[in-house]
Amino acid sequence: MSGDTLAIEVSDLTKTYPNGVRAVNGVTFSVPSGTVFGLLGPNGAGKSTTIKVLTTLTRPDSGTARVAGFDVLSDAAQVRRHIGCVAQNSGVDPAATGRENLVLQGQLYGLGGGALRARVDGLLERFGLTEVAGRLVKTYSGGMRRKLDVAMGLVQEPRVLFLDEPTTGLDPEARAELWKEITGMAASGITVVLTTHYLEEADELADTLAILDEGKVVAYGTPESLKKALHGDSVQILLNEPPEEAAVRTALSNVVGAHDVVVHGREVGARVDAGADSAPALLSALEGAGLRVASVTLSAPTLDEVYLRHAGRTFRSVQEGHIR
Repeated sequence: MSGDTLAIEVSDLTKTYPNGVRAVNGVTFSVPSGTVFGLLGPNGAGKSTTIKVLTTLTRPDSGTARVAGFDVLSDAAQVRRHIGCVAQNSGVDPAATGRENLVLQGQLYGLGGGALRARVDGLLERFGLTEVAGRLVKTYSGGMRRKLDVAMGLVQEPRVLFLDEPTTGLDPEARAELWKEITGMAASGITVVLTTHYLEEADELADTLAILDEGKVVAYGTPESLKKALHGDSVQILLNEPPEEAAVRTALSNVVGAHDVVVHGREVGARVDAGADSAPALLSALEGAGLRVASVTLSAPTLDEVYLRHAGRTFRSVQEGHIR
């Protein structure tokens, strides 16, 4: 992690829409320069509105935000000159070539001549797109198109790059390649703000992260520190048949050291103070209630459990539409 200075400073940010929905409610966090920052949360948590404020696309009702050293309200033009944005939905022109897309992006930022040609050539090489630079983007694979999206966000050499769900829909190989690029960007001094629904992606890439829920920051820190704060172990139990949630909770209610029980289909998750000692008691309690166990797995705490602890429900349950 690098950066003695802060690339982003957000203090007590609020935003309420005309329909009365307070999308952002007192959000505060900071991001050191040259790091990857993960902004996590399900749909409706306030991520998109926070990013819109930081990229000058919407004005907050109150609070302050500075990006690359500039205030998003009083220095909005300077903020826009120093950031790059890669939206979840591709912004490239499929009827143009990869090179043409990059050249046009550079021209929009006032670049031209030999400097722009050199910049485009460098980005094509960096992302492994040189051989397909003359092909129409509509012939690109999903991974190639996503690389071009990210390259376009880097044309103007931003100090801060916003990546919205950068690996959605990519195959594992393409995702791993993009992860490598994101890590390389931070190493080169670019601050990356990553919004993602993939908790393992945030765990792998983020130096620090904030988890949003209902417009508030419910957890903030490094992935490792947030997981360590939970203590104990995670137990994942797969039952032979989907159980009644009430039956599971009743069966486990008297198991000492077991808490944060979650039932999802055939899966039962719980946190235990001492996995090796508590797991047999959990299995015995379930079997005693007539709930047949197919398998059991012990592991270290996960970010999903961090979310459960701070938001009162799992990230997955929210994503699947059980909660707004």
